[in-house]
Amino acid sequence: MSNAHAARQMLRSQRYGALCTLSKKFNGHPFGSIVRYLVDHDGSLLILISSLAEHTRNIQFDPRVSLVTHSQDSPDIQSQGRITLVGEAQPAANKVQIGKRYLRYFPESQNLFAMDDFSFYRIVPHTLRFIGGFGKIHWVSADSYLMPSYPLAEQEDDVVTHMNADHRDTLSHYWKPFHQDAALKVEMLGIDCDGFDLCADSKILRIDFAEEVLDAQQARSALVSMAQGIQ
Repeated sequence: MSNAHAARQMLRSQRYGALCTLSKKFNGHPFGSIVRYLVDHDGSLLILISSLAEHTRNIQFDPRVSLVTHSQDSPDIQSQGRITLVGEAQPAANKVQIGKRYLRYFPESQNLFAMDDFSFYRIVPHTLRFIGGFGKIHWVSADSYLMPSYPLAEQEDDVVTHMNADHRDTLSHYWKPFHQDAALKVEMLGIDCDGFDLCADSKILRIDFAEEVLDAQQARSALVSMAQGIQ
């Protein structure tokens, strides 16, 4: 697996990060805040923020930002994977279309989404600092990290609808190896080239594909193979 692929998988596995903007009020000093983010199909990040927020004012003053997040598998942070994305944040068009996917992952943001002062910004990376664990330190270029357009991005809604309507038992099958307690209702939230996300009992489970999956047919093959491999 390439470092770029591993970096995307790490970012997709998390939902929150520390956003650093350049302060308009304090002459460009770094200003940190916590934001929810969703990784889009190409690897860019989508954040829903208010025009009244300090970090939004900073972005409008200077779009250069960074966002850092880390895996949370162990209390020893130095042994955990972590990643810093360095890029620029710009207003994102198509609020309704983006919101349809975003709210599957963050339904608690429905009221914020409905407010006129909240809008989406897209963080496009220039480069990434990826630490896959102790001693595994890499710079990852945006060219290698960002995915070109692929059919599954447009097919995602159909795949998700089909899996949730016709393959509930299979989704529960994916869930069981990671959680001992059987979930009453497991739903697929989304699927992308790197893996897919399940939700049950307010918990989100990220499952990675072994290889990149670019269209619905490849996704079907990967999902069937994965189901057959679970004992």
